[in-house]
Amino acid sequence: MFLQKLTNGLLFIYFLFSSFVVPLLDGQAILPIEFFPKFLVESKSNYAKENNDYLVSEKPHFFVGLIWVDILLLWPLCIANLYGIVRRKSWVKQTCLIYGVSNATGMAAILSELIRSGREGSSKLVNIYAPFMAFSIICILNGLTTTSKSSSTVGRKKRA
Repeated sequence: MFLQKLTNGLLFIYFLFSSFVVPLLDGQAILPIEFFPKFLVESKSNYAKENNDYLVSEKPHFFVGLIWVDILLLWPLCIANLYGIVRRKSWVKQTCLIYGVSNATGMAAILSELIRSGREGSSKLVNIYAPFMAFSIICILNGLTTTSKSSSTVGRKKRA
């Protein structure tokens, strides 16, 4: 019970963070820059320069495709999971599982690109992107766990 509450708390913080980051920062890769405030565009540009993040600056096709998946599929799931965690909905485990599997698939592609690229500073980028894979795994594990039924409903027979 405590572990489930701790997991839900961590996931709530992660989904809250993602619900703002995805449209405001990731969206800059696929939408016109004019849609975003100047300080956000500058902060993303500074991040790419400081961390030598060639994925953000060069925008390879697979990375842009993953951002589309992020915005069209994962961002709505973030918002749904936030609502579900706050309202303690029964479907949160399923949506966490969907989110985790989809995000882990994308992160596997990104991390393998970073590891195999051989570019300078790619190990630093692996350290930046790896926590997203960790949260994906937490989402998957959360989605695969079962909830225990209360003792009052286990022994009861249904009446017609």
